[in-house]
Amino acid sequence: MASPVTAGRGVRDAGPSGWLAAPALIFFLVFAVVPLIGVVFLSFTSWNGLGEIKLDGLSSWTTVLTDPVTGNALVVTAKIMFFSFIVQAPVSLLLGVFTAGAQKYRAALAVLYFLPLLLSSAAVAIAFKALLDPNFGLGPGFGLPALAQDWLGNSDLVLFVVVFVIAWQFVPFHTLIYQGGVRQIPASLYEAAEIDGAGRFRQFWSITLPQLKYTIITSSTLMVVGSLAYFDLIFVLTGGGPGYSTRLLPLHMYLTGFKANDMGAASALGVMLVVIGLGLALLLQRLGGKNRNASQLEGV
Repeated sequence: MASPVTAGRGVRDAGPSGWLAAPALIFFLVFAVVPLIGVVFLSFTSWNGLGEIKLDGLSSWTTVLTDPVTGNALVVTAKIMFFSFIVQAPVSLLLGVFTAGAQKYRAALAVLYFLPLLLSSAAVAIAFKALLDPNFGLGPGFGLPALAQDWLGNSDLVLFVVVFVIAWQFVPFHTLIYQGGVRQIPASLYEAAEIDGAGRFRQFWSITLPQLKYTIITSSTLMVVGSLAYFDLIFVLTGGGPGYSTRLLPLHMYLTGFKANDMGAASALGVMLVVIGLGLALLLQRLGGKNRNASQLEGV
């Protein structure tokens, strides 16, 4: 029979502890919910950012939804989202599995892989803009005509250059996520597979991938939803050009609000970004099934 002291401690431990989340909840309300409500309100107004705010009904929404530049921005955003995911997902997964090994040289390589994480997006964009310069970049510097192209001025190439730069910067982050996921997989599973005669490829396909199900969903969600926030890198690297080739939705929102001084339309674009991001996040989480929040080690 438990002593009164032990019993009392158990009651206290089982008591409500929701107040512990109060600081985070207050922070979320002040810096997320309240600004979002303000943006929704501004999307129904006409405001140049300085003068009087005037209620304008659905005028801003009509302007945004009928503007062909908005449609182009959605297409560009979808392309960057798709190609970035296609490049980052398999590379990050394979590097994560590779760097999760116990070999000493892999630790040294892991450090090199994670170096881009130390750089800001603006710094990465400035560096690649200099390296890809057709007059003073890598191509002319090393006398390589194949590299001496106008990578950022050619509308047929610039999108793939942007995808490459994005992958170069963010693959290390997702590699780190996969590395942690792989190291949580019990070694006994691989030992049993080796006893049964399974090779490396079979172990990867039948053990590693299934055990990384929730890690893959988490990383994919960050990749897809994060592609809606590639503003600073693209703004510094291409400015949305040439033409509208890389003018994705967040950059279009910025240019509409701070260049065209139309805060109502920019707010409408901001609401669109929130809805798209939330919808994609919920869709990807839905793919995880009913137990998407469960541990990947359950049932082992």
